[in-house]
Amino acid sequence: MSGVNRKSVADAEERLRSTGERVTVPRVRVLEALLQAGGALTHQEIEVLLGSAALDRVTLYRVLDWLCVKGLAHRMSGGDRVWRFSAIDGQHGRHAHFECRHCGKVTCLDKQSTDELAVNVPRGFRSEGIELTVRGRCAQCA
Repeated sequence: MSGVNRKSVADAEERLRSTGERVTVPRVRVLEALLQAGGALTHQEIEVLLGSAALDRVTLYRVLDWLCVKGLAHRMSGGDRVWRFSAIDGQHGRHAHFECRHCGKVTCLDKQSTDELAVNVPRGFRSEGIELTVRGRCAQCA
């Protein structure tokens, strides 16, 4: 990545260490890219952000899957059926996304706007997650 931010590298490394798993260069690079992005990114957008530090496609997919399994990243599918990934931070629990139908940009919505989203599942069922995507036009495309 161009313009390496030492604080974001340290933040990525700290989050990776908290999993108790190995802290590897590919994991640090990908998590750092997600933390700096501030929104949901496609696999291709992550490759572009990594620039000369880009990983091979298979490694990038494996790292993204691993980050999701470990609870460090969130994966969602847009209307174009392309996976998008974003870093999970402390306040990034249940939340909705806004997807622009014109430019395709996906933005995480404020958690406060989705706090009232309580889903009552039938007795004996256990909810493990919820995905809500609001679609329309972003401020730049409206």
